[in-house]
Amino acid sequence: MKKLLKLTTYLGMAGTALIAPSCQLDETIYSSIYTEAFYKTAADAEKGLISVYGALGSLGGGPALTLVGDFSDDQTYPRAVVGRNTLTQFTYDVNYTTQKSNSRLNESPQQIWQSCYNGIEKANWVIAKVPDANMDETRKKQIIGEAYFLRAFYHWFLSKNFGDIPVKITPSYTEAEASTAKSPKADVYKQIYADLDQALNAGLVSYPNVEKGRVAKEVVNALYAKAALYNEDWAKALEQAKVVINSGKYVLMTDVRDVYKYDQEDVARIENMWAYEADPVSPGLGHQLTGLCGPSGSAGAEYARTSYGSMFAYQAFFDSFDPADKRRTLLDTTYIDKAGKVVPQRSITPITTKGVLIKKYQDPVSTVGLIPNIPIFRLPDMYLIAAEAEARLNGATSAAYGFVNPVRKRAGLPELKTGLTKDAFIEAVLQERAWEFFAEGDRWYDLTRTGKFLTVIPKAVNDVYPTRNVTAKNRYFPIPLDEIIANTKLEQNPDWK
Repeated sequence: MKKLLKLTTYLGMAGTALIAPSCQLDETIYSSIYTEAFYKTAADAEKGLISVYGALGSLGGGPALTLVGDFSDDQTYPRAVVGRNTLTQFTYDVNYTTQKSNSRLNESPQQIWQSCYNGIEKANWVIAKVPDANMDETRKKQIIGEAYFLRAFYHWFLSKNFGDIPVKITPSYTEAEASTAKSPKADVYKQIYADLDQALNAGLVSYPNVEKGRVAKEVVNALYAKAALYNEDWAKALEQAKVVINSGKYVLMTDVRDVYKYDQEDVARIENMWAYEADPVSPGLGHQLTGLCGPSGSAGAEYARTSYGSMFAYQAFFDSFDPADKRRTLLDTTYIDKAGKVVPQRSITPITTKGVLIKKYQDPVSTVGLIPNIPIFRLPDMYLIAAEAEARLNGATSAAYGFVNPVRKRAGLPELKTGLTKDAFIEAVLQERAWEFFAEGDRWYDLTRTGKFLTVIPKAVNDVYPTRNVTAKNRYFPIPLDEIIANTKLEQNPDWK
């Protein structure tokens, strides 16, 4: 039983008087549970923190957490039903009309906006009110530190999707305080860094002493490294990634395939540092990835009890792997049906004869909810961040090779060819990231942060999507029109006006 995330199901609606940065009120709030009756005890503080984590529930349920990026990148694509192809074809609009009309906002950038600001608002209440709670001081400091981490995470997630965003660091006692203007990206990252510094000084425990679903101290360093990478702060990215690697708290699993096995979840925590925790009970937290990735008609017994055949990998991406790469076995061009018969690739899906199945989220046993967690930070990310940051700073040094080669070795590949130029080495690291993190919501953001999306995406075509008209404005998603209407201080991203 995943205690923390199960609790969020009950507490996700805690504090309905909370106001997101762009939320519009219909009545005047004269009093609040937060200001008058809550955050007085240790139990209040713990419940308030669980509510901050609870924003991950709506972010990962769709999951917009991964699908917004995965349906936009050059690795995976959706079956063109219920509006899912708007991300792949870059045909979404500022109102996300198609997602709304198909009841798919939970898979859209609008869900990212709503979930993250919901989490930020709840984090602000914890940070503002828990210091006065009557409770153990050590635990109080940790709770506040976790809230700082989550506020940083939500701001970072917003910024990588929307660019300049409102930075919200105080609770909204009034409607006027809920309306916040955008801050430049530099200021967003300044606040992210400040929040992470607070979290690092909060006395958070290290793995394996951390409760499932909570963030360990090293996860704070991991977000710091990833945020610094996106901020092109190479020295900080290298520094923080090395802290995680050198801590010795996490190690690469011997077999990469074990990271994703439904019955190896707890063992895999040695590498899977922080994840969206699915809980196969009712009520609980689930996601769609198992059903999307399995064959249509629930035909593949090893994939899921119920699956729809709605998400596939590009054949070109499958072909990019070295046949010896163990990570390629997390994709498949055939499957075994319930009668034990091998189904050939041409029959995987009626939409193409070259469908490639994704095997990272298999769950052949659950009938209620889903077992597989969705990785958010894995240790290989720290190795590859360190490799890229070192190369950006100093070129293709022996240290840079020393970071990328453990990931390749675990995949069953030889060490990276020596003598590469700085640019060639960085390109090799980005490719390594593509192979390592496919279907985990990472690749699109690697392409946008490096500016490569404009050249890479037009080549990522097949007979399902023969043309993909990505343009410069697609680097960031449009701020949802609903939010702009509700918040008079909020302006649309320039390219989407």
